[in-house]
Amino acid sequence: MLRMVLRWLGAAGAVCVVAACGPSTAGPADRSAGGAGYSASLSARLVTTEALPPGFTVDIATVMAPDAGRQRPGPEVPCADMIPLLSAKRLTGTPSAMAAATVSSAEGPDYPWVASEVLRTYADDGARGAMADLRTFIGRCPTVASPGQDEGSYRFAVVPGPRLGDESMRVDSSATSGSITLEWDSILVRIGTTLVVVHEQGNEPGGDDHLTRLAEAALRSYQATGP
Repeated sequence: MLRMVLRWLGAAGAVCVVAACGPSTAGPADRSAGGAGYSASLSARLVTTEALPPGFTVDIATVMAPDAGRQRPGPEVPCADMIPLLSAKRLTGTPSAMAAATVSSAEGPDYPWVASEVLRTYADDGARGAMADLRTFIGRCPTVASPGQDEGSYRFAVVPGPRLGDESMRVDSSATSGSITLEWDSILVRIGTTLVVVHEQGNEPGGDDHLTRLAEAALRSYQATGP
């Protein structure tokens, strides 16, 4: 059951990037080519299929969910309410522009590998602050009881990962119910005032072979398409 639920949540998360899931964080002048939240100039810097091995596809979003904003949850906020922040699906701060894409590969005997890339640019020191906040939140809530009735739990950890950009971090997230564990891990890379973030969408342990490769390709694409 947990596998089915998290697979559905992973797919829903990827679709949410592409569908109308929230108000825009891009500037009005940059939205004219697409729907709310669409940044044409930033979307042009997302990873492309040419930058990935054969069999991968990239679907660029035209609207996306907003980030958490400047309000940082205090100690009184239950850890269970912070799961999107703990897993890096949302970040604190207010980006001046965002762009996102769903990346998938048909490789695998049972189901495709699905991930997302999100680019966030900030007019201030928001990129550095978002990464610092994420470390703080995980330090406060490394284990979270499932808000459902299955007595499962979520675990979050900042673990060693590839050293990329000006600063990078890897976040391993997992959900366990009974004997079933699924993981959805993330890599965040800061380049000046921009964050390049890649998330995998719910794999069994050990199924993150493509994650570092995607982060490296996303970083190269971003660096090759602008200053």
